[in-house]
Parts: sequence; structure tokens; C-alpha cells
Amino acid sequence: MPVLQRIAKTIDEINERVGKAVAWLNTILVLLVCVDVFIRYLLSDSSAWIMELEWHLFALIFLLGAGYAFKHDRHVRVDLFYTKMSKRDQALVNFIGALVFLIPWCIIMIYVSTRYAWQSFLIRETSPDPGGLPARYLIKFAIPAGLFLLLLQAISSLIHSALVLREGQKEQNH
Repeated sequence: MPVLQRIAKTIDEINERVGKAVAWLNTILVLLVCVDVFIRYLLSDSSAWIMELEWHLFALIFLLGAGYAFKHDRHVRVDLFYTKMSKRDQALVNFIGALVFLIPWCIIMIYVSTRYAWQSFLIRETSPDPGGLPARYLIKFAIPAGLFLLLLQAISSLIHSALVLREGQKEQNH
């Protein structure tokens, strides 16, 4: 089990670092929106690239921060019963949820979104708006990248849950 613990710890550290780095994009996004508002309402001007950059930063925050949010249990969860469960039962729910739902979903979505981004790259897709951002495929590759980070964190969650279940089983055997 020490190997699994090291794998989970490494995954946790990756998502922790990515999450903290991505958090800085919030500051950049807030500053960019302030500049956009100033230019738009006080100078009566607007640029397509600045609005697209706002959307791209928001997408990066959401996509690349998903693994971090999952790691810290800050994702959407219906807690009607979960919070009242024992740690072992929570681990069982997390184990089954990761194994049956989250991991397969991530794998399918990584496959589909990689093909989507690759098609965009092959045609060198750019913004359809005049003055928009070039290389739209870059933001599209952020989709499978974010899903990959989420997949890694799902594997870490699976490992942590298995360890809790194993410890509970050891206690029952004594």
C-alpha cells in the first residue's frame, strides 16, 4: 500500500500546485474585466479580443481548477445523506462513485474533447470575430487537460477511499 499512498500523494501535490497557480488567474481576470469596463463605458470603445480573453481565462479557471476543487471537496454534491454517514460509508460512496461514474466519464470526455481540439488544431481555427484571438485550438486543448487533472484526482480519491475501507476492514478483523 505504500506505493498507492505515494501515487495518491503525488497526484494531490500536482493538483494542489495547479490549483494554486490557477487561482492567480482570478486576479488577472478581475483586472482584465475592470480594464474592459473602463474602456467600454468611459472611452466608448470595445475589442473582441479582450472579451474573448475574459472567456478564455474563466474557462481555464474552471477547467484546470476542477481537480483542485475535487481534491478539497468543493465540488457540487447532494449532501442529503452523505454528511450523516460514517467515514467508512463515505469512503464506500466515494469509491463506487469514482470507479463507476467519474473515472469512466473522464476517460470518455478526454477522448472526445481531444478529438475536438485536434480538429480545431488541424484547421488552425481562430476566432470568427474580427480582432478576436488567434489559435482557438489552444483553449480547446484546455478541456482534455482539465479533464486529465480531474481524472488524476479521481484516481487519488479512489486510492484514499480504498485505504479507508481497508483500514475499516482491519479493525473489524481484530
